[in-house]
Amino acid sequence: MKIEQQIAQQVFGYERLRSGQAGILDAVLDGRDTLGIMPTGAGKSAVYQIAGLRLPGITIVVSPLIALQQDQAQSIQEQGIVKAAVLNSTLTGTEREAVFQQIENNKIEFLFLAPEQLSNPETLSKIQLAQPSLFVIDEAHCVSEWGHDFRPKYLQLNAAIEALDHPVVLALTATASPLVRKEIVDRLGMKDAAQVVKGFNRPNIFLQAYQFYSEAKKKEQLLTAVTTAVEKGDFPGIVYVATRKAAEALSQQLRAKDIRARAYHAGMKDCDRDAVQQSFMTDDTDVMIATTAFGMGIDKSNVRFVYHYHIPGSIDAYYQEIGRAARDGKPATAALFYWPDDLKLQRFLTGSAKVDEETLTELADFLAATTTIPTERQLKEHFALSQAKLTKALDSLEKAGMIVRKGNGEIVEATIDNSLEQTVDQAMTAQARRKQFERSRLQMMREYAETESCRRNFVLSYFGETSGGETSGGETLGKGCTGCDRCNQSSPSEKNNIVFAQPFPIGSTIIHTSFGKGQVMRYEQEKINVLFETVGYKTFVTEIIEHAVTCIA
Repeated sequence: MKIEQQIAQQVFGYERLRSGQAGILDAVLDGRDTLGIMPTGAGKSAVYQIAGLRLPGITIVVSPLIALQQDQAQSIQEQGIVKAAVLNSTLTGTEREAVFQQIENNKIEFLFLAPEQLSNPETLSKIQLAQPSLFVIDEAHCVSEWGHDFRPKYLQLNAAIEALDHPVVLALTATASPLVRKEIVDRLGMKDAAQVVKGFNRPNIFLQAYQFYSEAKKKEQLLTAVTTAVEKGDFPGIVYVATRKAAEALSQQLRAKDIRARAYHAGMKDCDRDAVQQSFMTDDTDVMIATTAFGMGIDKSNVRFVYHYHIPGSIDAYYQEIGRAARDGKPATAALFYWPDDLKLQRFLTGSAKVDEETLTELADFLAATTTIPTERQLKEHFALSQAKLTKALDSLEKAGMIVRKGNGEIVEATIDNSLEQTVDQAMTAQARRKQFERSRLQMMREYAETESCRRNFVLSYFGETSGGETSGGETLGKGCTGCDRCNQSSPSEKNNIVFAQPFPIGSTIIHTSFGKGQVMRYEQEKINVLFETVGYKTFVTEIIEHAVTCIA
């Protein structure tokens, strides 16, 4: 028996390692940088803990949330085998020094920190002396600007990895489409990276969507669905909404029905959010009505439903959120309450950080003229911009080649090789491409809501689980499933016997006469979906596109 299998049994109580866990461990222990994509609750933390115990030297774990860092460190401490510590903004100076001392004396096996900590020269130098053997990035989709939860501070990680003499890199996430996976590998500078992609299918989560033609009817149906679930004992559950106002209103209406519901959103005080979250974790709250501020790092195994009152901005975000259901392996339901008018709200939310041409021109002109490069904080105050708009503006100017930024986002160089007008034009073009891509992802979400075919196959193909064989749930792609509303409405013959033309292999690269290079993502009946480098996702009638593209791979 392999040593890692013994660790899995004795420390984590696994009868055997799952195929995804074993595949990731084999690659990491062979010394390869590895990207592991595994569903939420499938034991990603056990993978890096086993690898860390097998490899000599300290293991660095980058995690985006302080609460998650503390939970993971505490879990390791409770095993009583090795020591773990955290480095974050909550520590006092004395506490930081104590951690540094433990690192220096080789007393720590796992060090958890946020990416911001790695921009601190003292922290980085202490870790350098420890010569880490494994560098783990948890929630690695935060690295990708094409992901649903991009964190600019994650851009510093490649520089930190190289400063640490490039230990083995392990990037882990539950959600990453092929485009996001490529960007994670590129941005982290992963060398000859192994990619282990397992288990996007969650067969115990029933997928369904309801379509409405009025806000009133949608709200009525949502309240009825939650009430019915609670009455049947199918709770706790989460209802995701797009606005703080909706979170407050729906929670009040459910409480009026004697349902223990609470609102959770970014407008609440930290202490209030913590209290609400804790009440949900301890089963004192049965239904959480939450914006997307709630979720990452929430490890609650018995969530029986995840409902979306507003349509999410992408399949990526939707899959991440419904993945918080049924981690105990028992049945659960994921339902989308879809009103087409909600698409306008989502377009507004995704476009709210757009920077106008005048502001970009003023910013570029200021950076070109200044002799001392300003900090982000100084720029934010000088131009009275929100953090989101400043980040988007600087991203656009960086893509235009005007500025160079180091890993922590600070500008280190500002030059204009072309005219100011040309630089701003390039920045506006980059911003427009980003907006177009975001809208194409929303269109994919709309297609999911309106599809007449298998919803499960829709999601699986979006994430590239399209080999033509069986999924991890035992179903065959293109053959329907047993766990979505569309397949439940169809007879076996309707599900299994209809065959549509698929002229280009899924995953192949094509050249379109108007949109350039793209990757074939999925088929649905007589339609084909392609992800283009320039315009994002596009859906075509298969018979028509055959005459407009060339397959090159």
